[in-house]
Amino acid sequence: MFAILGLIFRFGPLLFGLGFIAPLTAQVIERAGWSLPFGITPLMAGLGIGGILGLAAQLRGRWI
Repeated sequence: MFAILGLIFRFGPLLFGLGFIAPLTAQVIERAGWSLPFGITPLMAGLGIGGILGLAAQLRGRWI
């Protein structure tokens, strides 16, 4: 149990990026009515943006 929680906290920024920022970005894209190139869905764009931001925060150790 503690090992699983430790693993979750270790990858917290990445999980936050994929679990919160990605759907939020997808909703903003849909609400704004933006059309994405190459047939990319808003969720795919959100996962890309959220994954990149989460990975950057994970590697740097901070969000800002």
